[in-house]
Amino acid sequence: MLDSQANHGTLITLAKSRIDDMSDEKYLRVRIQSFHPKRPTTFDLYVLINGKYVLYRRAGDSFDDEKLAKLSQSSSEVFYIREKDRPEFKKYVHEQLNDSTLPSKEKALILRESSYALVEELFENPDVYQALDQSKEVIHNFVQFMEQEADGLSNLIGLSSHDFYTYNHSLDVCVYSLALGGASGYTKTEELMELGRGSLFHDIDKRHVSTDIICKKGPLDDVEWAQMKSHPLFGLQILNDYNEATDNMKACVFEHHENEAGNGYPQSLSGNEIHPMAKIVAITDCYDALTTKRSYNNPMSPTDAVNMMNEKLTARFDPDLLKALYSTLLQIKR
Repeated sequence: MLDSQANHGTLITLAKSRIDDMSDEKYLRVRIQSFHPKRPTTFDLYVLINGKYVLYRRAGDSFDDEKLAKLSQSSSEVFYIREKDRPEFKKYVHEQLNDSTLPSKEKALILRESSYALVEELFENPDVYQALDQSKEVIHNFVQFMEQEADGLSNLIGLSSHDFYTYNHSLDVCVYSLALGGASGYTKTEELMELGRGSLFHDIDKRHVSTDIICKKGPLDDVEWAQMKSHPLFGLQILNDYNEATDNMKACVFEHHENEAGNGYPQSLSGNEIHPMAKIVAITDCYDALTTKRSYNNPMSPTDAVNMMNEKLTARFDPDLLKALYSTLLQIKR
């Protein structure tokens, strides 16, 4: 959309801007709803046109309400910042989250949208251990927001994307897991941090699984299914080589495909053999899969998804967690 607008002269500033070659600097994609109307940015914003990063707005500029609303309707991922401006972007986001004049719902939107950009980068980072390190800040922001804002959690859940990309899915499962974890008695910041990081990276192991298998429309054959079932082991191997990985985090990754009936994978654990945090990730992973649009299925509504899980998948999940799912998800207005 922006490319078309630029070609028709609506982005007047592009005509006078400097064009940066992609090889000169690294850039981070950010979503338009990370910004608040009339709040000047402290960093330059760029758009990508014909393989070139073109300066769109300079540091110190701001969006008016009408302009921001139009851009939000057209796309949520049209801007880029320079890698070296990452600290300024994070500072800009933190200042908005700490602004007592902003409603909780607006803060939740800013937090989610800015986090999507950071999580996308985490999953595309070839250095998985650096990504694990950087995830601490993302989860800390969510936990802190939930603790400080009375309606923070409900607002975050209400903004779920229901769009499937690895980073979107992982971030949504993380938010659902924090919500369900809080309802299940996890209240200590340290515990929520572990649950948050474990759920965020529950599919980190799928780096080793072919995209064709993950996105296949029909049923998997025996060879494909064997590869899919092995991915929790790859995840455990990654975390075993990460010094800061706790047993709780490892359980979220390694056991989130186990189920109460004992016919899950990779160990066929059942009941109390499954780690409590892994049970949480298992149920939120399933819920997000049912409510997310993918190439091979249409999404269910939140109500239909929870009802189906409660009626047809009862044997797979902890009954107390299924009850908690109603209280943490179905009371949210969407």
